[in-house]
Amino acid sequence: MTAMTEASTIFTGMRGRRITVVGDVMLDRFVSGSVSRISPEAPVPVLRRGQEINMPGGAANVARNLAHLGVETILIGVTGKDDHASMLDAALQHEPAIRFQAIVDNRRATIVKTRFSALGQQILRVDDEDTSPLSPQLEKKIIAATRKALRKSDLLVISDYNKGVISATTAREMIALARDAGVPVLADPKKMDASIYAGVTIITPNLGEAQQLFGTSATDIDTITPLAEDACKKHGIDSILVTLGSEGMLLAGRDLFPCHIRSHAQSVYDVSGAGRSHAQSVYDVSGAGDTVIATMAATMAAGADPMMATRLANTAAGVVVGKAGTSTVTPGEILAEIIQGTDTGLDGLLGRISAWRTEGLTIGFTNGCFDQLHPGHLWIMEQAAATCDRLIVGLNSDASTRALKGPTRPFQHEERRAAVLASLPMVDAVVVFDEKTPARLIRAVKPDRLIKGGDYKAEDVVGRKTVLARGGKVVIIPTVEGYSTTRLSQPRG
Repeated sequence: MTAMTEASTIFTGMRGRRITVVGDVMLDRFVSGSVSRISPEAPVPVLRRGQEINMPGGAANVARNLAHLGVETILIGVTGKDDHASMLDAALQHEPAIRFQAIVDNRRATIVKTRFSALGQQILRVDDEDTSPLSPQLEKKIIAATRKALRKSDLLVISDYNKGVISATTAREMIALARDAGVPVLADPKKMDASIYAGVTIITPNLGEAQQLFGTSATDIDTITPLAEDACKKHGIDSILVTLGSEGMLLAGRDLFPCHIRSHAQSVYDVSGAGRSHAQSVYDVSGAGDTVIATMAATMAAGADPMMATRLANTAAGVVVGKAGTSTVTPGEILAEIIQGTDTGLDGLLGRISAWRTEGLTIGFTNGCFDQLHPGHLWIMEQAAATCDRLIVGLNSDASTRALKGPTRPFQHEERRAAVLASLPMVDAVVVFDEKTPARLIRAVKPDRLIKGGDYKAEDVVGRKTVLARGGKVVIIPTVEGYSTTRLSQPRG
C-alpha cells in the first residue's frame, strides 16, 4: 500500500469514530481594521475597527478541527454564565459533529482572547481570563463527565492551555480512566512536570514546553531527541511529539526510531485563471497546535500508527498556517499536499468500462466540483460506491467550476482535486469535464446507477433520462448536515 493510498484509507475510516476532548475552552475574537496614523496621546497605532469574527478557541478549536476531519466529538470544558459563553455555544451549534458539555462556573468568566490586526498583521492581543484552579466540586464534574464519555470513545484528548481546568489531579485521574477503558490518550501539555502525563500515548509539546519538561535550553535535534526518549522511559509515556515551528516535528519514544520531519511548505492554487501554483508564506499560526493534535488524534483513531499520524499532522499544520484565525483543515486539503497526478481522460476510461461490463459489473456515476474534499463528500462517495460495483466520478474542470461557483473558485486545481478523488479506496475512476453539466459525459459513460446528493430531486438530476432509458436507476443519497466547502472555508462570525 502506497503512502497516498494509506492516507486516503485513513481519512475514509474516520466516519463513526468518536473522540472526547477535555480542556480549556475559550472564545477567540478577531478584530480587523485599518491603521493610517499614530495616536497623538502615545506612540501607538490607531486602529479603525472593521470586521469582527468570533470563533471557538482552545480545546473548542481542537474539537472543531476534529469535526472538520469527520470525527464525532464530545467536548468537555468550563465556561462562565455570561454573554461570551452564549457566543461560544452559538459558534459550536454550527458544528453538528460536536456535542458540547459545558460545565458552568458562576464565579468565573468565560475565557476570551481578542486579537487586533491591520493589513494582515496582528498588532495587539488582549486576554480576558480567570486562571484560578477549579473548585473540588467542579473537578468532580469534569471527571464524571469524562468517565461517561469514555464509555463510547475511541480516544481521549487532553487540551491544556493552563487556564485552570486541567490540574495535575484531574490529568492523572483522566489518564487512569482512559487506561482502564483501553482508550489511547493524547495530551497537549502545559504542566512542567512530565510525571503528570505518565501513561499517556503521546504528548505534543512545542519546543519551549519541551525545553521546560526536559530541563534544557537546547534547540538542536541531537540534544532534544535523547532527552525525549529518556522522559518517555522514565514516566511511562509511549511517545513525545515536539513541534518545532519552521523546523517541523520530532517524534521520539520508547519503542520507535526517532524521526525528524521537516516542515511542510504549502502551495496553493492561483484562482486568477492563470492556473499556476505558488508557494504561500505563513499567514497566521493561531491554533496550529490544535490542528496538529486533532489530526494526530483523528488519524490514530482511524488506525494510523504514530509515524503516519505525525506525517499527516505535519502536512495539516502546513496548510492551516496559511489561513487567517483559528482555522481548520479538511481531508481534501491534506491529501492534496501528498498525492500524485492521475489519468482523467475519457478515452482510456471507456476501455475500462467495456472490460467492467464484460465482467458483468454494475457501473455507477456521480459528479461535482469536490473542492477541498470534506467529510460530507466522503459520505456521498461511500454511499454511492455501495450502490454499484465500480464508481466513476465526473469532476468539473477549473473553468467549469468558475462558471458555476464564481471567479474565486475552485480553491484547488483540477489536477489536485482529481488526484485526491482517485486516491480514495471507493473510487475506481475520475474523469474531468469542461461543461457546466455532465450530460455529454453521462451519454458516453452510460452508467447503470446515476447518484447525487440529497439536495437534488430525482426528476431534476442531469442525465436522468439517459440512464432510465437504458434500464438504469437514479439514486439520491441523503447529505450529512453541517458540511459544505463554502462553510468550511470561511470563519464563523
